[in-house]
Amino acid sequence: MEGCTFDVGDDAICIKSGRNEQGRARAMPTENVLIRNCTVYRAHGGFVIGSEMSGGARNIYAHNLTFIGTDIGIRFKTTRGRGGIVENIFIENVDMKSIPGEAILFDMYYMIKDPTPQVAGSKERPVSPAKPVDEGTPQFRKIAIRNVTCNGARTGILVRGLPEMSIKDISIENAVLQADKGLVCIEADGIKLKNVTLLPTSTDPVMEVHNSRNWCRSPPAC
Repeated sequence: MEGCTFDVGDDAICIKSGRNEQGRARAMPTENVLIRNCTVYRAHGGFVIGSEMSGGARNIYAHNLTFIGTDIGIRFKTTRGRGGIVENIFIENVDMKSIPGEAILFDMYYMIKDPTPQVAGSKERPVSPAKPVDEGTPQFRKIAIRNVTCNGARTGILVRGLPEMSIKDISIENAVLQADKGLVCIEADGIKLKNVTLLPTSTDPVMEVHNSRNWCRSPPAC
């Protein structure tokens, strides 16, 4: 897909592969996809994978994208019951402006109310109970994003995995994100930030990290 312009009422460039049991039974991942030189105006998401990704998605390369006024910029979404593995995704050279939601979003609670909301006035986040891992447990892993700018968003980066299945091996490099909030990360493993500048406009902490491990931010060197 190349040289396209989108102005739509839902997600714009959206990768799917079937929903829940039917998608897993079909077992055909969306793979080997090249997306380049596209512009998105109105949309729920600029570049999106999910939430119907139960057959999996892999080996996808997207570059030279512009998002203007999309609700969310780069969006990965799923929920318990979907299953499927999203991996080997490479995104680079993305410019965004006037994003009402998140510039970069990984969310495993799509269309589900947060089971453990923060207590008003507290920065502590209650522990969310894990559920057994089964064929309906989705996975996001091995995703690289580089050369990204965002001028205006609610949150620069939001990562929200499941307690039983962290979002894993995410690399974000060479990014400048101006947003109300900087970064919020919950249930992640192996997040690497290199040359990432967060410019929040609020007085909240620039980075909030909960129940996550194997973090690396450079400089200093990882």
